Parts: sequence; structure tokens; C-alpha cells
Amino acid sequence: MKSLRITGITGAVALVTLLGMSGAVGASAATNSSPSHSITLHASAAKKKTIVCYKGKAVRRVTAVNAHCPAGWTTKKPATTKSEAFSGTYRGTIAMLWSSSAVTVTALTGTGTGTDLGLSAVSGTGSSNPTGSCDPISGVGVLTGGGSTLHLKLATSSKGCAADSAAPTAVTVTGSATVVSGTGKFAGATGTLKVSGSFEIKSTTAGSSESDAFTATLTGSLKVK
Repeated sequence: MKSLRITGITGAVALVTLLGMSGAVGASAATNSSPSHSITLHASAAKKKTIVCYKGKAVRRVTAVNAHCPAGWTTKKPATTKSEAFSGTYRGTIAMLWSSSAVTVTALTGTGTGTDLGLSAVSGTGSSNPTGSCDPISGVGVLTGGGSTLHLKLATSSKGCAADSAAPTAVTVTGSATVVSGTGKFAGATGTLKVSGSFEIKSTTAGSSESDAFTATLTGSLKVK
């Protein structure tokens, strides 16, 4: 009886131990058999963009991931220009200084009327080396008004022609003036204006100076931005 009792107790302990181990193994198996999760990363495709390129009047569109203009092209759109009619008549004073071989216009100032695009004042200088009754003249001038300026230069074909061979006499000016530069609303302006004008001279004696009235008319068209 005693051996059976011991054997029974021993068997129970063995059964409990076996069941415990089975439970642990089952739990371990359950833990190890839990489903695994995988993550797949997908790189997003680079986006293309379109830019507009300009070269003079030509326009080109470029589409690429790293879009850029070809050599000689730019993304800056050229400024558009428009043609403006110009017609202004200026009246004022011309100051001259005579030497033995030349006459210098030391100052010319006047105000204008007409379709002068707001450029209501003129100033300038010039010179000539008269050898006859009709000689080339050179000069530069500035038209101003409304905070803007237009710089002009007489063309080499411009002339001053005296009515008489000796002073006092009237002088008629004909020719053209080319736009050199501008500021304000005339920044970047281009064009050529026809020039016609007149004034009188009292003397051509070397060393003499005088101030006379003048009239000048400028007509043509300007291309402004």
C-alpha cells in the first residue's frame, strides 16, 4: 500500500509537470508562430515640370524633371514695345560762342507744345565748323517732363544753312535726331525723329557771343516699352 501511494503521488507529480511543460511549449509555439508583417517602400516618381524659354521673338517650352532653357535662351519674357507718335514744337533761347573757325552752342533751352508725350522741355549743346552757307552741325539734346527723359543725338547728316553769306542772317536747321537713351517711361525707348528749326545770328566775329531765339520741331515715332 505504501509503495502504491508513493507511486500514485509520483505519477501525479509527473503528470502535472508534463502538463506544465506542454503548456509552456504550447505558449512558446503560439508566440513563435504569430504572423509576421513586411513593409514595402515605393519611391514616388519624380514630377516633371514645364518652363517657357525665350530667345528674341522665338518661344520654346521645355518639359523635364530638371527643366532648364538651352544655351542662349532665357525664362525672362522680352518686354513688349509699342509705337508712339511724337510731334513737338519747342521755342526758347540758343546761346552761341564764335571762334575763328567754329561756333559752339553753349546752351539751348526751351519749352514745347504739341504731341510731345509729356516731354515739354528741351536742353542741349552743339557745334559747327562753318566754311560755307550750308554746313554740318553736331549736337546732343535732352527732352524732359513728368519725371522722364529722352536723350537725343543729331545725325551726322544734319545741317545748318544760312540765308545770307554774312551776318546778320537767319539759319535753318534740318536733319534728324536718334534716341540714345531714356529714363522713366522712356527707359529702353528707341527711334529717330526728324528735326527742323531756325534761329538768327547777329555776328560771326571770333570771340563774340550772343543769345538768340530759336524754334525747333521734332516729329516721328518712338518705340517705348
